[in-house]
Amino acid sequence: MGLLGFCGFSALVVLGLLVHLLGFCNGGTTSPFVRKSEPGRDMPLASDVFLAPSGYNAPQQVHITQGDHVGKAMIVSWVTMKEPGSSSVLYWSKNSKHKNEAKGTVVTYKFHNYTSGYIHHCTIKNLKYNTKYYYEVGIGHTRRTFWFVTPPAVGPDAPYTFGIIGDLGQTNDSYNTLTHYELNPQKGKAVLFVGDLSYADNHNYDNNRWDSWGRFAERSTAYQPWIWSAGNHEIDFAPELGETEPFKPYTHRYYVPHKASGSTSPLWYSIKRASAYIIVLSSYSAYGTYTPQYNWLQAELPKVNRKETPWLIVIVHSPWYNSFNYHYMEGETMRVIYEPWFVEHKVDLVLSGHVHAYERSERVSNIAYNIVNGICSPVRNQSAPVYITIGDGGNVEGIITDMTEPQPSYSAFRESSFGHAILDIKNRTHARYSWHRNQDGYAVEADSVWFFNRYWHPFDDSTTAQQG
Repeated sequence: MGLLGFCGFSALVVLGLLVHLLGFCNGGTTSPFVRKSEPGRDMPLASDVFLAPSGYNAPQQVHITQGDHVGKAMIVSWVTMKEPGSSSVLYWSKNSKHKNEAKGTVVTYKFHNYTSGYIHHCTIKNLKYNTKYYYEVGIGHTRRTFWFVTPPAVGPDAPYTFGIIGDLGQTNDSYNTLTHYELNPQKGKAVLFVGDLSYADNHNYDNNRWDSWGRFAERSTAYQPWIWSAGNHEIDFAPELGETEPFKPYTHRYYVPHKASGSTSPLWYSIKRASAYIIVLSSYSAYGTYTPQYNWLQAELPKVNRKETPWLIVIVHSPWYNSFNYHYMEGETMRVIYEPWFVEHKVDLVLSGHVHAYERSERVSNIAYNIVNGICSPVRNQSAPVYITIGDGGNVEGIITDMTEPQPSYSAFRESSFGHAILDIKNRTHARYSWHRNQDGYAVEADSVWFFNRYWHPFDDSTTAQQG
Protein backbone atom coordinates (compact mmCIF):
# COMPACT_ATOMS: atom_id res chain seq x y z
CA MET A 1 0.00 0.00 0.00
CA GLY A 2 1.40 3.43 -0.98
CA LEU A 3 1.75 6.35 1.42
CA LEU A 4 -1.36 8.08 0.11
CA GLY A 5 -3.33 4.88 0.27
CA PHE A 6 -2.17 4.22 3.81
CA CYS A 7 -3.02 7.79 4.88
CA GLY A 8 -6.45 7.52 3.29
CA PHE A 9 -7.09 4.23 5.05
CA SER A 10 -5.91 5.71 8.38
CA ALA A 11 -8.20 8.69 7.95
CA LEU A 12 -11.17 6.39 7.37
CA VAL A 13 -10.31 4.42 10.52
CA VAL A 14 -10.03 7.62 12.59
CA LEU A 15 -13.27 8.93 11.09
CA GLY A 16 -15.03 5.66 11.93
CA LEU A 17 -13.79 5.80 15.50
CA LEU A 18 -14.96 9.40 15.82
CA VAL A 19 -18.40 8.51 14.52
CA HIS A 20 -18.58 5.63 16.99
CA LEU A 21 -17.47 7.81 19.90
CA LEU A 22 -19.81 10.64 18.97
CA GLY A 23 -22.69 8.19 18.81
CA PHE A 24 -21.78 6.72 22.18
CA CYS A 25 -21.32 10.11 23.84
CA ASN A 26 -24.45 11.73 22.47
CA GLY A 27 -26.09 11.76 25.88
CA GLY A 28 -29.34 13.13 27.24
CA THR A 29 -29.80 16.08 29.57
CA THR A 30 -27.38 17.30 32.19
CA SER A 31 -29.53 19.60 34.28
CA PRO A 32 -28.39 23.24 34.37
CA PHE A 33 -29.59 23.45 37.97
CA VAL A 34 -26.55 23.89 40.19
CA ARG A 35 -26.65 23.19 43.90
CA LYS A 36 -23.70 24.34 45.95
CA SER A 37 -21.40 21.45 46.80
CA GLU A 38 -20.70 21.38 50.51
CA PRO A 39 -20.32 18.71 53.18
CA GLY A 40 -23.47 17.93 55.09
CA ARG A 41 -23.85 18.21 58.83
CA ASP A 42 -25.90 15.84 60.90
CA MET A 43 -28.54 17.53 62.99
CA PRO A 44 -27.46 17.78 66.67
CA LEU A 45 -28.68 14.95 68.86
CA ALA A 46 -30.57 17.52 70.93
CA SER A 47 -32.74 18.46 67.92
CA ASP A 48 -36.48 18.11 68.43
CA VAL A 49 -36.72 15.60 65.54
CA PHE A 50 -34.71 13.17 67.68
CA LEU A 51 -36.69 13.55 70.90
CA ALA A 52 -37.85 10.33 72.52
CA PRO A 53 -41.60 10.10 73.18
CA SER A 54 -42.77 10.93 76.68
CA GLY A 55 -43.91 8.29 79.17
CA TYR A 56 -42.25 5.43 80.96
CA ASN A 57 -40.63 2.93 78.58
CA ALA A 58 -42.53 4.48 75.67
CA PRO A 59 -42.03 2.66 72.35
CA GLN A 60 -39.83 4.60 69.94
CA GLN A 61 -38.29 4.17 66.48
CA VAL A 62 -41.51 2.52 65.28
CA HIS A 63 -41.33 1.22 61.73
CA ILE A 64 -43.26 -1.21 59.56
CA THR A 65 -42.52 -3.26 56.47
CA GLN A 66 -44.35 -5.91 54.50
CA GLY A 67 -44.46 -9.13 56.52
CA ASP A 68 -45.09 -11.83 53.91
CA HIS A 69 -44.72 -12.36 50.18
CA VAL A 70 -48.13 -11.11 49.03
CA GLY A 71 -49.01 -8.09 51.19
CA LYS A 72 -51.37 -9.64 53.75
CA ALA A 73 -49.00 -9.29 56.71
CA MET A 74 -47.03 -6.47 58.33
CA ILE A 75 -43.89 -6.56 60.45
CA VAL A 76 -44.12 -3.96 63.23
CA SER A 77 -40.84 -3.06 64.93
CA TRP A 78 -40.00 -0.71 67.80
CA VAL A 79 -37.55 -0.13 70.63
CA THR A 80 -38.04 0.24 74.37
CA MET A 81 -35.19 1.61 76.48
CA LYS A 82 -35.91 0.96 80.16
CA GLU A 83 -37.03 -2.67 80.13
CA PRO A 84 -38.35 -5.16 77.56
CA GLY A 85 -42.04 -4.71 78.30
CA SER A 86 -44.55 -6.38 76.03
CA SER A 87 -43.72 -7.47 72.47
CA SER A 88 -47.40 -7.76 71.59
CA VAL A 89 -49.27 -5.57 69.12
CA LEU A 90 -52.98 -4.80 69.37
CA TYR A 91 -54.56 -4.09 65.99
CA TRP A 92 -58.00 -3.52 64.54
CA SER A 93 -59.51 -2.42 61.25
CA LYS A 94 -60.96 1.05 60.82
CA ASN A 95 -64.57 -0.14 61.00
CA SER A 96 -64.11 -2.59 63.86
CA LYS A 97 -64.04 -2.12 67.63
CA HIS A 98 -62.61 -5.54 68.30
CA LYS A 99 -58.87 -5.51 69.02
CA ASN A 100 -56.78 -8.47 67.94
CA GLU A 101 -53.44 -9.34 69.50
CA ALA A 102 -50.27 -10.53 67.77
CA LYS A 103 -47.30 -11.66 69.83
CA GLY A 104 -43.76 -10.80 68.86
CA THR A 105 -40.18 -11.26 70.02
CA VAL A 106 -37.47 -9.03 71.47
CA VAL A 107 -33.73 -8.94 70.68
CA THR A 108 -30.74 -6.89 71.79
CA TYR A 109 -27.16 -6.54 70.57
CA LYS A 110 -23.86 -5.03 71.67
CA PHE A 111 -21.54 -3.05 69.44
CA HIS A 112 -18.19 -2.05 70.93
CA ASN A 113 -19.13 -0.04 74.04
CA TYR A 114 -22.81 0.35 73.05
CA THR A 115 -25.69 -1.82 74.21
CA SER A 116 -28.94 -1.53 72.31
CA GLY A 117 -32.36 -0.99 73.75
CA TYR A 118 -34.91 -3.78 73.56
CA ILE A 119 -35.78 -4.22 69.88
CA HIS A 120 -39.23 -5.69 69.28
CA HIS A 121 -40.50 -7.36 66.10
CA CYS A 122 -44.07 -8.57 65.69
CA THR A 123 -45.71 -9.88 62.51
CA ILE A 124 -49.42 -9.19 62.05
CA LYS A 125 -50.88 -11.83 59.74
CA ASN A 126 -54.05 -12.53 57.75
CA LEU A 127 -54.81 -8.89 57.04
CA LYS A 128 -57.42 -7.87 54.50
CA TYR A 129 -56.37 -6.06 51.35
CA ASN A 130 -57.12 -2.37 50.84
CA THR A 131 -57.98 -1.86 54.49
CA LYS A 132 -56.94 0.75 57.04
CA TYR A 133 -55.71 -0.74 60.31
CA TYR A 134 -54.82 0.89 63.60
CA TYR A 135 -52.19 -0.68 65.82
CA GLU A 136 -50.99 -0.15 69.36
CA VAL A 137 -47.58 -0.87 70.93
CA GLY A 138 -46.28 -0.41 74.46
CA ILE A 139 -48.86 -2.62 76.16
CA GLY A 140 -48.49 -2.45 79.93
CA HIS A 141 -46.55 0.81 80.04
CA THR A 142 -46.94 3.80 77.72
CA ARG A 143 -49.15 2.91 74.78
CA ARG A 144 -48.75 4.56 71.39
CA THR A 145 -51.18 4.19 68.48
CA PHE A 146 -50.43 4.35 64.74
CA TRP A 147 -52.11 3.20 61.53
CA PHE A 148 -51.38 1.82 58.06
CA VAL A 149 -53.26 0.86 54.91
CA THR A 150 -52.78 -2.54 53.29
CA PRO A 151 -52.22 -2.73 49.51
CA PRO A 152 -54.79 -3.92 46.98
CA ALA A 153 -54.82 -7.62 46.15
CA VAL A 154 -51.99 -8.78 43.94
CA GLY A 155 -53.11 -8.48 40.32
CA PRO A 156 -52.00 -7.18 36.92
CA ASP A 157 -54.01 -3.96 36.93
CA ALA A 158 -53.79 -3.06 40.62
CA PRO A 159 -52.68 0.60 40.71
CA TYR A 160 -50.13 1.57 43.33
CA THR A 161 -47.88 4.52 44.14
CA PHE A 162 -44.38 4.02 45.52
CA GLY A 163 -42.03 6.61 46.91
CA ILE A 164 -38.33 6.07 46.19
CA ILE A 165 -35.67 7.33 48.60
CA GLY A 166 -32.02 6.49 49.14
CA ASP A 167 -28.97 7.43 51.22
CA LEU A 168 -31.10 9.46 53.60
CA GLY A 169 -29.00 10.10 56.69
CA GLN A 170 -30.02 12.62 59.34
CA THR A 171 -28.96 16.07 58.17
CA ASN A 172 -31.05 19.17 57.47
CA ASP A 173 -31.15 17.99 53.86
CA SER A 174 -32.46 14.61 55.06
CA TYR A 175 -35.21 16.46 56.90
CA ASN A 176 -36.06 18.40 53.75
CA THR A 177 -36.19 15.21 51.64
CA LEU A 178 -38.53 13.46 54.05
CA THR A 179 -40.77 16.54 54.35
CA HIS A 180 -40.82 16.96 50.57
CA TYR A 181 -41.87 13.34 50.15
CA GLU A 182 -44.58 13.57 52.80
CA LEU A 183 -46.08 16.70 51.23
CA ASN A 184 -45.87 15.53 47.62
CA PRO A 185 -49.51 15.61 46.39
CA GLN A 186 -48.99 12.31 44.58
CA LYS A 187 -48.95 10.62 48.02
CA GLY A 188 -46.74 7.55 47.95
CA LYS A 189 -48.19 4.57 49.81
CA ALA A 190 -44.96 2.69 50.48
CA VAL A 191 -41.28 3.57 50.16
CA LEU A 192 -38.75 1.60 48.15
CA PHE A 193 -35.62 2.41 50.13
CA VAL A 194 -32.39 1.78 48.23
CA GLY A 195 -29.99 1.58 51.17
CA ASP A 196 -27.83 3.69 53.53
CA LEU A 197 -30.01 4.62 56.49
CA SER A 198 -28.36 6.29 59.48
CA TYR A 199 -24.68 6.87 58.53
CA ALA A 200 -23.81 5.99 62.12
CA ASP A 201 -20.50 4.60 60.85
CA ASN A 202 -19.49 8.17 59.95
CA HIS A 203 -19.54 8.88 63.69
CA ASN A 204 -16.97 6.21 64.55
CA TYR A 205 -19.78 3.65 64.60
CA ASP A 206 -21.68 5.43 67.36
CA ASN A 207 -24.85 3.34 67.48
CA ASN A 208 -26.71 6.13 69.24
CA ARG A 209 -26.98 7.51 65.71
CA TRP A 210 -28.97 4.41 64.77
CA ASP A 211 -31.41 5.31 67.55
CA SER A 212 -31.67 8.97 66.53
CA TRP A 213 -32.30 7.99 62.89
CA GLY A 214 -35.08 5.64 63.94
CA ARG A 215 -36.76 8.42 65.93
CA PHE A 216 -36.32 10.89 63.06
CA ALA A 217 -37.80 8.58 60.40
CA GLU A 218 -40.67 7.31 62.57
CA ARG A 219 -42.98 10.08 61.33
CA SER A 220 -43.13 8.14 58.03
CA THR A 221 -41.93 4.61 58.79
CA ALA A 222 -44.63 4.02 61.43
CA TYR A 223 -47.45 4.78 58.98
CA GLN A 224 -46.41 3.24 55.69
CA PRO A 225 -44.15 0.30 54.94
CA TRP A 226 -40.60 0.99 53.91
CA ILE A 227 -39.18 -1.83 51.80
CA TRP A 228 -35.65 -2.09 53.18
CA SER A 229 -32.36 -2.80 51.43
CA ALA A 230 -28.84 -2.56 52.81
CA GLY A 231 -26.11 -0.25 51.54
CA ASN A 232 -22.42 0.04 52.37
CA HIS A 233 -23.18 2.17 55.45
CA GLU A 234 -25.06 -0.78 56.93
CA ILE A 235 -22.02 -3.09 56.82
CA ASP A 236 -20.61 -1.80 60.15
CA PHE A 237 -17.53 -3.99 59.90
CA ALA A 238 -14.99 -2.57 62.38
CA PRO A 239 -12.34 -5.11 63.42
CA GLU A 240 -10.36 -2.30 65.05
CA LEU A 241 -13.26 -2.10 67.53
CA GLY A 242 -13.60 -5.86 67.81
CA GLU A 243 -16.67 -5.87 65.54
CA THR A 244 -16.38 -8.49 62.80
CA GLU A 245 -20.02 -9.43 62.17
CA PRO A 246 -21.15 -7.45 59.10
CA PHE A 247 -24.59 -5.79 59.15
CA LYS A 248 -25.10 -6.45 62.89
CA PRO A 249 -27.04 -3.26 63.82
CA TYR A 250 -29.08 -3.31 60.59
CA THR A 251 -30.16 -6.96 60.78
CA HIS A 252 -31.12 -6.66 64.45
CA ARG A 253 -33.18 -3.50 63.91
CA TYR A 254 -34.76 -3.99 60.48
CA TYR A 255 -36.51 -7.30 59.90
CA VAL A 256 -37.77 -8.25 56.43
CA PRO A 257 -39.82 -11.25 55.19
CA HIS A 258 -36.90 -12.96 53.45
CA LYS A 259 -37.91 -16.50 54.35
CA ALA A 260 -41.23 -16.05 52.53
CA SER A 261 -39.32 -15.94 49.22
CA GLY A 262 -36.99 -18.81 50.07
CA SER A 263 -34.02 -16.59 50.87
CA THR A 264 -31.50 -17.64 53.50
CA SER A 265 -30.53 -14.03 54.26
CA PRO A 266 -32.42 -10.81 55.04
CA LEU A 267 -30.05 -9.02 52.67
CA TRP A 268 -31.75 -10.40 49.56
CA TYR A 269 -35.42 -11.29 49.17
CA SER A 270 -38.56 -10.54 47.14
CA ILE A 271 -42.14 -9.43 47.69
CA LYS A 272 -45.27 -8.92 45.62
CA ARG A 273 -47.15 -5.67 46.19
CA ALA A 274 -50.20 -4.81 44.08
CA SER A 275 -49.02 -5.23 40.44
CA ALA A 276 -45.28 -5.10 41.27
CA TYR A 277 -42.77 -7.85 41.93
CA ILE A 278 -39.88 -6.36 43.88
CA ILE A 279 -36.50 -8.07 44.20
CA VAL A 280 -33.97 -6.75 46.72
CA LEU A 281 -30.30 -7.66 46.20
CA SER A 282 -27.16 -7.05 48.25
CA SER A 283 -24.19 -5.33 46.63
CA TYR A 284 -22.05 -6.18 49.68
CA SER A 285 -22.72 -9.88 50.07
CA ALA A 286 -21.14 -12.59 47.96
CA TYR A 287 -22.89 -12.72 44.56
CA GLY A 288 -20.58 -14.74 42.32
CA THR A 289 -21.36 -18.10 40.78
CA TYR A 290 -22.39 -20.77 43.31
CA THR A 291 -22.95 -18.29 46.17
CA PRO A 292 -26.27 -18.31 48.06
CA GLN A 293 -27.38 -14.99 46.58
CA TYR A 294 -26.52 -16.13 43.03
CA ASN A 295 -28.38 -19.42 43.45
CA TRP A 296 -31.40 -17.69 44.97
CA LEU A 297 -31.69 -15.07 42.19
CA GLN A 298 -31.19 -17.68 39.48
CA ALA A 299 -34.15 -19.62 40.88
CA GLU A 300 -36.20 -16.52 41.72
CA LEU A 301 -36.41 -14.75 38.37
CA PRO A 302 -38.22 -17.61 36.53
CA LYS A 303 -40.86 -17.61 39.31
CA VAL A 304 -42.09 -14.13 38.38
CA ASN A 305 -45.48 -14.41 36.69
CA ARG A 306 -45.87 -11.25 34.62
CA LYS A 307 -49.55 -12.06 34.05
CA GLU A 308 -50.00 -11.61 37.81
CA THR A 309 -47.32 -8.99 38.63
CA PRO A 310 -46.39 -7.21 35.39
CA TRP A 311 -43.93 -4.71 36.92
CA LEU A 312 -40.57 -6.29 37.77
CA ILE A 313 -38.41 -3.97 39.88
CA VAL A 314 -34.96 -4.66 41.31
CA ILE A 315 -33.33 -2.75 44.17
CA VAL A 316 -29.54 -2.94 44.49
CA HIS A 317 -27.52 -0.29 46.29
CA SER A 318 -24.46 0.12 44.06
CA PRO A 319 -25.43 1.39 40.58
CA TRP A 320 -24.46 -0.45 37.44
CA TYR A 321 -24.75 2.56 35.11
CA ASN A 322 -23.30 5.70 36.67
CA SER A 323 -21.76 8.66 34.83
CA PHE A 324 -20.58 10.50 37.96
CA ASN A 325 -16.91 10.30 38.92
CA TYR A 326 -17.82 8.83 42.28
CA HIS A 327 -18.13 5.15 43.10
CA TYR A 328 -17.46 4.82 39.38
CA MET A 329 -17.81 1.23 38.12
CA GLU A 330 -18.07 -0.21 41.66
CA GLY A 331 -21.09 -2.23 40.54
CA GLU A 332 -19.39 -3.53 37.41
CA THR A 333 -18.64 -7.08 38.51
CA MET A 334 -22.20 -7.61 39.70
CA ARG A 335 -23.52 -6.15 36.44
CA VAL A 336 -21.40 -8.53 34.34
CA ILE A 337 -22.84 -11.53 36.20
CA TYR A 338 -26.50 -10.58 36.49
CA GLU A 339 -27.29 -8.20 33.62
CA PRO A 340 -27.94 -10.97 31.06
CA TRP A 341 -30.61 -12.36 33.42
CA PHE A 342 -32.21 -8.93 33.74
CA VAL A 343 -32.46 -8.62 29.96
CA GLU A 344 -33.70 -12.19 29.53
CA HIS A 345 -36.48 -11.66 32.09
CA LYS A 346 -37.27 -8.11 30.91
CA VAL A 347 -36.78 -6.29 34.20
CA ASP A 348 -38.57 -2.94 34.06
CA LEU A 349 -36.57 -0.84 36.53
CA VAL A 350 -33.39 -1.11 38.58
CA LEU A 351 -33.20 1.29 41.54
CA SER A 352 -29.86 2.15 43.16
CA GLY A 353 -28.32 4.66 45.53
CA HIS A 354 -24.68 5.02 46.69
CA VAL A 355 -23.88 7.95 44.37
CA HIS A 356 -25.11 11.12 46.08
CA ALA A 357 -26.83 12.61 43.08
CA TYR A 358 -29.62 11.71 40.66
CA GLU A 359 -29.47 9.98 37.28
CA ARG A 360 -31.90 8.13 34.99
CA SER A 361 -30.72 5.98 32.10
CA GLU A 362 -32.33 4.94 28.87
CA ARG A 363 -33.00 1.22 28.36
CA VAL A 364 -29.51 -0.11 27.70
CA SER A 365 -27.51 -3.29 28.03
CA ASN A 366 -23.88 -4.31 27.71
CA ILE A 367 -24.08 -8.08 27.48
CA ALA A 368 -22.42 -8.90 24.14
CA TYR A 369 -18.83 -8.84 25.43
CA ASN A 370 -17.21 -12.26 25.87
CA ILE A 371 -13.60 -11.23 26.71
CA VAL A 372 -12.29 -11.70 23.15
CA ASN A 373 -14.78 -10.01 20.82
CA GLY A 374 -14.17 -6.40 21.94
CA ILE A 375 -17.90 -5.57 21.92
CA CYS A 376 -17.98 -3.63 25.16
CA SER A 377 -20.18 -0.55 24.68
CA PRO A 378 -23.70 -0.14 26.10
CA VAL A 379 -26.39 -0.26 23.42
CA ARG A 380 -30.08 0.60 23.38
CA ASN A 381 -32.12 -2.48 24.22
CA GLN A 382 -35.88 -2.47 24.64
CA SER A 383 -35.70 -5.67 26.69
CA ALA A 384 -33.40 -3.99 29.23
CA PRO A 385 -34.29 -2.06 32.38
CA VAL A 386 -34.13 1.65 33.02
CA TYR A 387 -31.47 2.26 35.67
CA ILE A 388 -32.21 4.95 38.25
CA THR A 389 -29.59 6.22 40.67
CA ILE A 390 -31.22 8.07 43.56
CA GLY A 391 -28.65 8.27 46.35
CA ASP A 392 -29.71 11.87 46.89
CA GLY A 393 -31.58 11.66 50.19
CA GLY A 394 -29.42 14.23 51.96
CA ASN A 395 -26.74 12.34 53.86
CA VAL A 396 -23.82 13.80 55.79
CA GLU A 397 -21.29 13.21 53.00
CA GLY A 398 -22.90 15.87 50.79
CA ILE A 399 -23.83 16.10 47.13
CA ILE A 400 -21.69 14.88 44.23
CA THR A 401 -21.06 17.30 41.35
CA ASP A 402 -18.17 15.74 39.43
CA MET A 403 -19.61 14.14 36.26
CA THR A 404 -17.95 12.34 33.37
CA GLU A 405 -17.87 14.44 30.23
CA PRO A 406 -19.28 14.25 27.67
CA GLN A 407 -22.49 12.72 29.01
CA PRO A 408 -22.70 9.10 27.77
CA SER A 409 -25.48 8.06 25.45
CA TYR A 410 -27.07 5.74 27.99
CA SER A 411 -27.68 8.64 30.41
CA ALA A 412 -31.07 10.30 29.85
CA PHE A 413 -31.02 12.82 32.72
CA ARG A 414 -28.64 13.66 35.55
CA GLU A 415 -28.43 16.32 38.22
CA SER A 416 -26.46 17.04 41.37
CA SER A 417 -29.28 17.69 43.84
CA PHE A 418 -31.08 16.12 46.77
CA GLY A 419 -34.61 14.79 46.34
CA HIS A 420 -36.94 11.80 46.06
CA ALA A 421 -38.95 10.06 43.34
CA ILE A 422 -42.49 8.78 42.82
CA LEU A 423 -43.43 5.69 40.79
CA ASP A 424 -47.16 5.75 40.08
CA ILE A 425 -48.18 2.43 38.53
CA LYS A 426 -51.43 2.92 36.63
CA ASN A 427 -52.08 -0.55 35.21
CA ARG A 428 -50.28 -3.45 33.55
CA THR A 429 -48.96 -1.32 30.70
CA HIS A 430 -48.18 2.19 32.00
CA ALA A 431 -46.46 3.79 34.98
CA ARG A 432 -45.76 7.46 35.55
CA TYR A 433 -42.37 8.29 37.08
CA SER A 434 -41.18 11.64 38.46
CA TRP A 435 -38.20 12.96 40.39
CA HIS A 436 -38.57 15.91 42.75
CA ARG A 437 -35.68 18.11 43.90
CA ASN A 438 -35.87 19.54 47.40
CA GLN A 439 -35.50 23.15 46.25
CA ASP A 440 -38.77 23.11 44.27
CA GLY A 441 -42.41 23.24 45.27
CA TYR A 442 -43.90 19.97 46.46
CA ALA A 443 -45.72 19.25 43.17
CA VAL A 444 -42.89 20.28 40.82
CA GLU A 445 -41.35 17.51 38.70
CA ALA A 446 -37.70 18.13 37.85
CA ASP A 447 -37.59 14.96 35.75
CA SER A 448 -40.50 12.83 34.55
CA VAL A 449 -41.26 10.08 32.07
CA TRP A 450 -43.87 7.44 31.26
CA PHE A 451 -42.59 3.88 31.58
CA PHE A 452 -44.08 1.19 29.34
CA ASN A 453 -44.15 -2.30 30.78
CA ARG A 454 -41.62 -4.62 29.14
CA TYR A 455 -43.95 -7.63 29.14
CA TRP A 456 -47.33 -6.13 28.23
CA HIS A 457 -46.38 -3.00 26.27
CA PRO A 458 -42.73 -3.27 25.14
CA PHE A 459 -42.65 -0.14 23.01
CA ASP A 460 -39.89 2.46 23.03
CA ASP A 461 -40.32 4.64 26.14
CA SER A 462 -37.02 6.48 25.85
CA THR A 463 -36.86 10.18 26.55
CA THR A 464 -36.12 10.96 22.89
CA ALA A 465 -39.10 8.88 21.71
CA GLN A 466 -41.46 10.67 24.12
CA GLN A 467 -40.13 14.09 23.16
CA GLY A 468 -40.32 13.37 19.43
